Amino acid sequence: MSFVENLRRDFGDFKIEIPSWEILDEGVTVLWGPSGSGKTTVFRILLGLEPCPGMNWHYQGLNLAKLKTPDRRLGVVFQSLELFPHMTAEQNILFAARARQINPLNAKKKLAQMSLNLKMDAFLNRSVSLLSGGEKQRVALARAVMSEPRLLLLDEPFSSLDESLREDSRRLIKAFIEVEKVPTLLITHDKRDVEILASKVSTIKDGQLREG
Repeated sequence: MSFVENLRRDFGDFKIEIPSWEILDEGVTVLWGPSGSGKTTVFRILLGLEPCPGMNWHYQGLNLAKLKTPDRRLGVVFQSLELFPHMTAEQNILFAARARQINPLNAKKKLAQMSLNLKMDAFLNRSVSLLSGGEKQRVALARAVMSEPRLLLLDEPFSSLDESLREDSRRLIKAFIEVEKVPTLLITHDKRDVEILASKVSTIKDGQLREG
């Protein structure tokens, strides 16, 4: 487990109040709630993109909350994916390996295995600007995992996909996370994401957390 303590922010008209929260060290912890419930703010605080001076985040003897964002070593898939459109799928993924100074040979081996697991072989050498939404999502996921993260954070990863594609994508990503064995936090408002992916559900409403 990793333990979050004192995640609190007061925006005047809205408050986040999470005294304590456990995130699983395997499987998928889901933070579920409606729009405006505080999910995105929690996500940004965990990444270090929003200040939260009193927070502690204990993970394997480290307090991640006291580290700068790059040093937290979190793999992130934003809702907007944030891929480099001028690069190919492969170049996007290997960019993360270079940023983390991962051995190039090891990175290539890792890429080959992820490409197989995520069914990316057909478009690895294609510019991401030409990829479908589902293909871009897989590239973003592979790039996040290539960086050898302590935890993987996914922000509404299926919201941009057509409904017909979401089910297959959920199951593909679930299987991929199980193979990679990387603890994952999924932010979502979609009950179907919870049903398919969740190992644990934390519900947030009006900035307050409720487990179960």
